[in-house]
Amino acid sequence: MAYKRILVCLDGSALAETALPHAQILASDEDAEILLLRVSANPAAEFSFSDPGIANSLIEEMEAETLAYMQSARGKLQKAGFRTSFLIRQGAIAEIILRVAAECQADVIVMSTHGRSGVKRWLLGSVADQVVTHSDLPIMLVRPQIV
Repeated sequence: MAYKRILVCLDGSALAETALPHAQILASDEDAEILLLRVSANPAAEFSFSDPGIANSLIEEMEAETLAYMQSARGKLQKAGFRTSFLIRQGAIAEIILRVAAECQADVIVMSTHGRSGVKRWLLGSVADQVVTHSDLPIMLVRPQIV
């Protein structure tokens, strides 16, 4: 199967970025576009009722940091010769990943796991599990080597 668009999910962490070399290999083999996606929650919403000024300031700061991060990630891939674009969304992470994959007609989703197990996984859930469970697309999960 030839991949034309590879969706790579990033969250700003070094762990999530461990998926990038794998996506690059897939893209090299298939001359595919790498579409980077960052889905952010909006913790500033908690402040919106008590102090809208604080909420707006936090939101603007988070958006600026996210945009800079995604531009940097795209730039590195483009410098290496890959066709790359990015999207930034807010909402329920797994749901947004699946929605973007469908809307952008991705052929495969590449993402890292965060290596949680036991109680932490039960309490925090697993975005990767949710995506795997509900996706019709192939998923490449990368388990980072934690040193």
